[in-house]
Amino acid sequence: MRVFLAIILLLVTPAPAFAWGQIGHRVTGAIAQPLLTRKAARAIYAIIGEETLAEASTWADEMRSNPEPFWQSTANPWHYVTVPVGKTYADVGAPAEGDAVTALERFAQTLKDPKAPLADKQLALRFTVHIIGDLHQPLHAGNGTDKGGNDIRVTFFRDPTNLHAVWDSGLIDRRQLSYSEYAAFLRNRLDDDLRRQWSTPDPRVWIAESASLRDRIYPAGDQLSWDYAYRSNPIVDERLLQGGVRVAAYFNELFR
Repeated sequence: MRVFLAIILLLVTPAPAFAWGQIGHRVTGAIAQPLLTRKAARAIYAIIGEETLAEASTWADEMRSNPEPFWQSTANPWHYVTVPVGKTYADVGAPAEGDAVTALERFAQTLKDPKAPLADKQLALRFTVHIIGDLHQPLHAGNGTDKGGNDIRVTFFRDPTNLHAVWDSGLIDRRQLSYSEYAAFLRNRLDDDLRRQWSTPDPRVWIAESASLRDRIYPAGDQLSWDYAYRSNPIVDERLLQGGVRVAAYFNELFR
């Protein structure tokens, strides 16, 4: 009986939402790869070899199933920031346990330290790619009241879910594109002017953008379908493309 009840609970309880899902993160990595400077590309190759940024981008979420305390506790807050409505990140800063910004700062120090072990640099690089993608998902700049939209119950094309999951993967998965197809389509929209405009390595800029978008994407009702996807898809596309540009900009600055 207990086994049966456990199975039922697994079926009806939503899985924890991450950011962008695997397709979205790989899109940002694939967009970033050809935008790296030669110096940054060489530095990254020295750390992860033939592994692409698209491959590296999902590692931090995959490791969340690791039972070690580091992954179950220490690293959990590094996927998001909290910015209440009407505040900026500079107003509130990071909590005691840290957040995505403090993690980026920590990892930057590791990546620039010539004495840091290779395994530490690999963790830092893979997590950095992932965090930059996270911060471009609007609900990863949470308002502090609903767990980044996880507490907002909705149906998406009649499937029960929550708002965070819609933005992590629901909108993306309905496009029915592979990550390489999606990245290629978005890359075709990127011209030199947009790349220069978006090439900021400052996470506080990305957070301000996400917080502004976040406050516009909460739906009026709980039944989401074609009209919500129509309004939201252009935002998803832009944030994925910006995320890819910023992954490259961040590493180009770090390894200059």
